Amino acid sequence: MSVPAKALALGIVLAAACASPASAAPEPKTRLVSCDAGNCLLVTGSRADAASTVTINGHAVSVRGARKWRASLPVATVRLWSAPYARTIMVSVVDDETRESASAEADLPIGLLGHAENLAMLVVRAK
Repeated sequence: MSVPAKALALGIVLAAACASPASAAPEPKTRLVSCDAGNCLLVTGSRADAASTVTINGHAVSVRGARKWRASLPVATVRLWSAPYARTIMVSVVDDETRESASAEADLPIGLLGHAENLAMLVVRAK
């Protein structure tokens, strides 16, 4: 194999290795925000087609934005749609024309669906 052919082959292999993670759509993200209902879970993500439907745990939700979208759900709604003590939610984007869907799990903020105990005191010690 000649030097230019080796260089071309190496370039193709490196491009394929680097392109996979970079071309993948970013995973949906969640965070807790204040809203009219008290506390809400803000879910953000992206989709290839702005007309695609976004579902969270199997429920269609209204979103703001086109390809980069945002959905705000009251924590009480997330609690109803999720298993007790859940640590993730399933976010899906469904193409309305082809009915194909792409799904990903999004991590919930730590302790969001857990039951908070009344703590009189919390002691943290450094070792």
